[in-house]
Amino acid sequence: MNGTVAAVSREEEYRFSKRGRDAIRLLAGLGVEGDAHQGATVRHRSRMARDPAQPNLRQVHLLHRELFAEVAAAGFEVLPGQLGENITTAGIDLLALSTGTLLRLGDEAVVEVTGLRNPCAQIDGFRNGLLKEVLGRDERGRVVRRAGIMGIVLVGGEVRPGDRIMAEAPAGPHHPLEPV
Repeated sequence: MNGTVAAVSREEEYRFSKRGRDAIRLLAGLGVEGDAHQGATVRHRSRMARDPAQPNLRQVHLLHRELFAEVAAAGFEVLPGQLGENITTAGIDLLALSTGTLLRLGDEAVVEVTGLRNPCAQIDGFRNGLLKEVLGRDERGRVVRRAGIMGIVLVGGEVRPGDRIMAEAPAGPHHPLEPV
């Protein structure tokens, strides 16, 4: 499964939305250079309050651009970076990937998929009512999270809009993504 980088974003301070950039640099074991969530240990405020020593499995947030068209049909305008993602993708079904999938981004960078972003109430703070569009239930009543995926940086490198994304499934059975 392959796709393209549609946009890249980072934010130095803790804010819900991130500003678009011409390029971002991924740092092995740390995340996005200059981003508030960069670090080997957890950098999300709620998780730091619980246990600041836990590993940062959320170094990079990826979100599929196709979601923007879906929520637009419900009346919500969302642009790249506004839901806090670092990398907006196109043409790749991020939510169908297996835990441990390697995403090769551009010429050098490699991100290992760790799990799903767990959508939170901050999404409604951004656009009231949007949370129910990215967090729902399927026909069996199971929770469906559609606010992107998280990963850790294995190999650093620069990532730019237009870069190719190549997904490499891990060996063994498919492990559906769980929230991290």
